[in-house]
Amino acid sequence: MTIVGEVTGRHRFVVGRSPAALELVWAARTDVGLRRAVNEDSLVAMPGMLAVADGLGGHSAGDRASAAVVRRLGDAAKRRARRGGVLEEADPDRALLRAGSDIVAETVGVKYGSGTTVSGVAVVSRDGRPALLVFNIGDSRVYRFDRDRLEQITIDHSLVQELVAAGRLRPEDAESHPESNVITRAIGFGGDVIPDRWLLRPSAGTRLLACTDGLTKELDGEHIAAILGAGHDALTTADALVAASLEAGGRDNVTVVVIDVLVAPEADDPTPASTTAEVPRSPA
Repeated sequence: MTIVGEVTGRHRFVVGRSPAALELVWAARTDVGLRRAVNEDSLVAMPGMLAVADGLGGHSAGDRASAAVVRRLGDAAKRRARRGGVLEEADPDRALLRAGSDIVAETVGVKYGSGTTVSGVAVVSRDGRPALLVFNIGDSRVYRFDRDRLEQITIDHSLVQELVAAGRLRPEDAESHPESNVITRAIGFGGDVIPDRWLLRPSAGTRLLACTDGLTKELDGEHIAAILGAGHDALTTADALVAASLEAGGRDNVTVVVIDVLVAPEADDPTPASTTAEVPRSPA
């Protein structure tokens, strides 16, 4: 388990001389759970970059794989510190690409290789204003909670999600499916590193949650929404989510990052972010 940055923080983001500002407060928590000996989750919580990574269970060196991802994402945030933590939209892609190469190099000799999921939120500039870029590979998730409504922004890269999308499995049966742990996209194993991305322009009062599947395998959406909507601050809420996951069984490592939008330049619905930006396909 690796933590890059500080588990609590608050930061105000501006772009150039624009009066539009985005102010966030966040809190992160992670726990090994009740049945695992090692915590293979990792997280990064820095101005401009908030993400979780879940080293793949059952694969050797999963903790090293998740650590490689959050280190590279943290490096991307550090490089933008002089810009007040506002990243370029291609920064997460570049960081994940480098992390994929790191994982391959660090797991030479590991029989089956290793990999990790990742899901997070980056602060980026769009149209001269700060916005939020959600990115995802695997079955870790980002949710948005706004006006008492919980919405899953990311789409799982998993076998059961493909079955649900094809109409061959009911959503309510996904978690109990015998192959619910099979993911279809990850970072590592020498494969392509292609995250899905969404651009958000949230309003003040919006709450975001990035989490590994150690949370969502124990708590359904209704339970998660109840905790997010209980009116507590980000840190208390993060603690409550982890505690509820453990109380429900704690079968896996669990990691959460709760992000509150205190000030926002404008509000809009989530739309797919451009995937055509020039991003290098080999590590620099």
